[in-house]
Amino acid sequence: MTAGQFHAADGVGDWRVLYHVVSACFRTGSFAEGVALVGEIGRLVADADRPPRVDLRHDGVTVTLTRRDVALARRISAAAAKLGIPADPAAVQLFSIAIDALVGTDVLPFWRALLGYHQLGDDFLYDPAGRGPVFEIQAMDVARPQRNRIHIDLAVPHDQAEARVAAALAAGGRLVTDAYAPKWWVLADAEGNEACIATWQGRE
Repeated sequence: MTAGQFHAADGVGDWRVLYHVVSACFRTGSFAEGVALVGEIGRLVADADRPPRVDLRHDGVTVTLTRRDVALARRISAAAAKLGIPADPAAVQLFSIAIDALVGTDVLPFWRALLGYHQLGDDFLYDPAGRGPVFEIQAMDVARPQRNRIHIDLAVPHDQAEARVAAALAAGGRLVTDAYAPKWWVLADAEGNEACIATWQGRE
């Protein structure tokens, strides 16, 4: 299922596509409310082949699924609504750290060993415990000694991206390029350290 197909489906208004996953944040009034929602989710996924990733905090529960889990997304939203727990689509995000390299296969083993991560394909590392950001290797055509070669990629909901860009610019950042928007914007801080704000749009 593509990102566009997911967002066009009925009953998934609480959810946002972030790269290859979908995520929703439900704002609870207390930790106890969060535990209650997690309990409901546990009952919904008791027999699921792919259990969701659930992050329980004092003020909310964030749930991450694959794009194929439309029916489960609907059921989780319904469970939250029944408990009177609203969704906060602006609160979800997914960030990764990108390393620019001329020969990715030369640097990937170092980062895999250093972080204790698992490898997926030739350019992607992930935390098997699901706690840390993913690492990706991005190929360079030529060396760029004058630029920082590690940057943050931040996936945000497509309907929140422009506001996040504006906030970063208002906080002293600068726009490097919006030539690829809405797929991604490249921003930099006052000293030139770069970050990309990305959405699912343009990735179908």
